[in-house]
Amino acid sequence: MRCPGGYSAYIPNPLPPELTWTPKLVKSLSDADHLIGRLAGEGGRLPNPHLLMRPFIRREAVLSSKIEGTQATLGELLESEAGATVERSPDDLREVGNYVVALEYGIKRLNQLPLSLRLVRELHARLMKGVRGERATPGEFRRSQNWIGTPGCTLSQASFVPPPPTDLMDCLGAWEKFLHDRSTPPLVQVALAHYQFEAIHPFLDGNGRVGRLLITLFLVERKILPTPLLYLSAFFEATRRDYYDLLSAVTARGDWETWMIYFLNGVARQSEDALSRAERINKLLEAWRIEVSRLSPGHKGRRSANEGGRPSDIPRQLLDMVAANPFITIGKAAEQLTVAYTTAQRGVEKLERIGIVKQINANKRDRVYCAKAIFDILEEPARITPSP
Repeated sequence: MRCPGGYSAYIPNPLPPELTWTPKLVKSLSDADHLIGRLAGEGGRLPNPHLLMRPFIRREAVLSSKIEGTQATLGELLESEAGATVERSPDDLREVGNYVVALEYGIKRLNQLPLSLRLVRELHARLMKGVRGERATPGEFRRSQNWIGTPGCTLSQASFVPPPPTDLMDCLGAWEKFLHDRSTPPLVQVALAHYQFEAIHPFLDGNGRVGRLLITLFLVERKILPTPLLYLSAFFEATRRDYYDLLSAVTARGDWETWMIYFLNGVARQSEDALSRAERINKLLEAWRIEVSRLSPGHKGRRSANEGGRPSDIPRQLLDMVAANPFITIGKAAEQLTVAYTTAQRGVEKLERIGIVKQINANKRDRVYCAKAIFDILEEPARITPSP
């Protein structure tokens, strides 16, 4: 559409488009449905999905933020949360931390509120709070024109101009209506909705991250997954050029089929990937629990007022902490378990003796330990090809 300022803006047609169900598209949907169903089934049987969910959420936060240029690593985020001092810019860590806050908030909020424009605004407010993009009116849809292009380009030089503010709410209203429709296969629906959200670009900043958050929340709301173990940012980051090229191809040529096949392939590959990681982490934890159960129970005196459990329980409780975050510090462990510092120290040293954690810094006072076997699984590159 031609706008009063003399520029052209793109206004997407309401969803859904007319889709041609080619054999290739049908097979892509079938594969994605099968593999995400397997992840849902196996993930629901894991004894500790709530613990495994935490490092997966943080991995998603790092990769989704990385797409937008943030440099913080997963190790830096986890170390910081464990109470260690990290040299990374506080701004980068705050941006990634905000993603974690927004995603965890969204998962809880779904108990009271469906996916909606209201929830989208609430997510954006938490995502942008106190970070560099805070000037971009957190929690408010834009009232001015934005555009996409090379850094420093003007509106007339932009490669893509989303709907003008005068048409924004009509576009968002149609998008929300489609989101509540139940006549489209869910995986197809979320692929279409993700494209449309990015095309509408309703915020001055943070659109990509909010759009990726919504994929996970959609899968949880529709009960496709019992717990949020599947995230597509790893796939989008590993295939970044394809991601942007295929979004552009829908805008330019209406090439929905290629975008759909790409998106569904991402769901399939990341379902395999998440299941593999979760199963291997759980197997490690099971083996470690056996090792910990063989440890000497220590003294059996009365529990002191500042200890949350018997000393013999502490290593087992520390294992739960390691499952949620493979990095650990004695101070944070003592605080989280509400035990004396020396009690937490003895527990961590027991895990160190049997090879579960290892000190990774040279500081004798503020020691940082890591369960490297778990961290290595989390750090593996995303799987983007089918498993044999």
